[in-house]
Amino acid sequence: MSRLSRLALALALAAAASGCGWRGDGALQLGLVGDSDAFKAQGVRLSPAGQTLRAATVEGLVGFDAEGRVVPGLADRWIVTDDGQSYIFRLRDGTWPDGARIDAEDVAASLRRALAALRGSPLGLDLASIDEIRVMTDRVIEIDLQSPLPDLLTLLAQPELGLPHARQGGGPMAMQRTRQGAVLSLIPPAKRGLPAQEDFARRARSVIVEVETPEKAVARFNDGYIDVLLGGRIDSLPLAGVGGLMRGNVQIDPVSGLFGLMVENAQGYLGEAANREALAMAIDRDALLGAFNVSGWSGTTRIVAPETPGDLGTIGERWAGMGIDQRRAAAAERVARWKAAGNPPPVLRIAIGRGPGSQIVFDRLRADFGGIGVEVQRVGEAAPADLRLIDSVARYGRATWFLNQLACAARRPVCSAAGDARLDDARVAKDPQQRAALLAEAEAEITAVNGYIPIARPLRWSLVRSRVTGFAPNPWGWHPLPPLAMLPK
Repeated sequence: MSRLSRLALALALAAAASGCGWRGDGALQLGLVGDSDAFKAQGVRLSPAGQTLRAATVEGLVGFDAEGRVVPGLADRWIVTDDGQSYIFRLRDGTWPDGARIDAEDVAASLRRALAALRGSPLGLDLASIDEIRVMTDRVIEIDLQSPLPDLLTLLAQPELGLPHARQGGGPMAMQRTRQGAVLSLIPPAKRGLPAQEDFARRARSVIVEVETPEKAVARFNDGYIDVLLGGRIDSLPLAGVGGLMRGNVQIDPVSGLFGLMVENAQGYLGEAANREALAMAIDRDALLGAFNVSGWSGTTRIVAPETPGDLGTIGERWAGMGIDQRRAAAAERVARWKAAGNPPPVLRIAIGRGPGSQIVFDRLRADFGGIGVEVQRVGEAAPADLRLIDSVARYGRATWFLNQLACAARRPVCSAAGDARLDDARVAKDPQQRAALLAEAEAEITAVNGYIPIARPLRWSLVRSRVTGFAPNPWGWHPLPPLAMLPK
C-alpha cells in the first residue's frame, strides 16, 4: 500500500471513530444542554449546566455519586450527634491542587461566605437552620443547628456549596477551555495530597464537554459525535423521539419538584385569589401530560408532591369531587363576573421556553384558558410576564423544599405570610409529628393564595449510549462528571 493510500485509510478510520463518539485517547464525548455562560459560572445563581461544571471543579464538604448518594468530598468522614443538631466533619489529610494544605479555618470561612451569598434565595431558606460553623481543630469543623435538619448532607452536596480555595476550584476535576467547549480531567490523587492509586492512569479518562442548544445536542448524539447528552427537560422532550433514536438511549430521572405556573403580576385580573384559582381549575392536566406520552407521568394540583416523606396525607388533590367540565364551568363563571363588573377581558402573558415541548404546553394552556374566557400571549423566558412556567427539581425530598420556593422571603409577588409563619414554626419544631402537622398547615395556607398553579412533577431526561459507564438515573436530575471520568475496575 502506498504512503498516500495508508494516509487516506488512517483518515477514514479516524473519521469513522469520530462519527461513533469514540476517541483514540479514550475520552468521553459529552453534551450539556445550555449556553456558553455555563463555563463562567460564578457565585450561587447557577444554570443546570453551570451546576454540573461547578460540581466537577469546585468540591464541597461532600458530593454526590452517580446515583445521587452523598459521598465524601473535602470531608472524608463525619458524625451526627444524637439530637441531630450538630454535624462534625473531619477534613481529609490532603492538599489543594496548588500544594496548600487543606485547613479547617480556610474551609469554614469559605462555607460561611457561601451561606451568606445564598441569603434571600430558596436554597438559603433550606439552610436557615444552620446556627454556627465552628473550627474544632486544624482538620475538624462543626456545624451547629437551631433544630434538626435531616437533609443537611444532601444540601451541603449541592454545587452552590462548593468551596473554592484562593478563588480557584479545588477539583476533583480540572477544566481547560477549548474552542468548542472544555476538557475536564480528574486531578491525580498525588496532586491532591492523597495516596497514589496504581490504576489511576489506566482508569481515568477525560470528559470532553460541549454546551449546545437541545436541537444541536440531540443532532450530534444522533450523528454519533457525543456519547452522553445531559440536561434534557420538558421543553426539549419531543426531540428525544426524532432521528431514529433507540428507546434504550433515553434515560428519565425519578425527580420531584415544581412544574407549573408562577404568578408574576398580582395586578388586574390576577389581583384576586379567586381569579387565580379559576386558572388552576381550568387546566386539563391529563390532556396536557398525555400529549407527551410519558408512562407514569401524572398531574397534580398540590404544591407538595404527594409521595414526599413525612406527608400526613391530610392535604389531598384539589376539587376531587369535580370533573374537568364542572371545574371549567365554575372558572368561566368567575371570569364572567369579572367582566360584568366593568373590567376588560383578561389577557395574560405567559413566559415560557422556546422548545417544541414548551410549544405543546403553551398550546394546551391557551386552549384551556380560552375555554373560560381568558386570552393568553406567549413571551420569552426572560421577558416581563403575568405568569411564568416554573420547572424546578427538588434539591431534597422534604415538604420544606416545596414551601420554601413559594415563601415571601424568596420574593414571590403572591405569597402567604400565614403560611410562612407556620413554616417558620415547623423549622424549629423538634417533634416530627408536630413538624409534619405545621408543614401541612403551611401548605394549606400557601395553596389558598393561589400564587402558584401546580401542573405536574418536573421531567428530566438524558441520552446515554449503552456502553457508557458512570451514569445512573437519580432523584436530583443532574449527573456528576467524576463518575463518568472513571472506568470500572
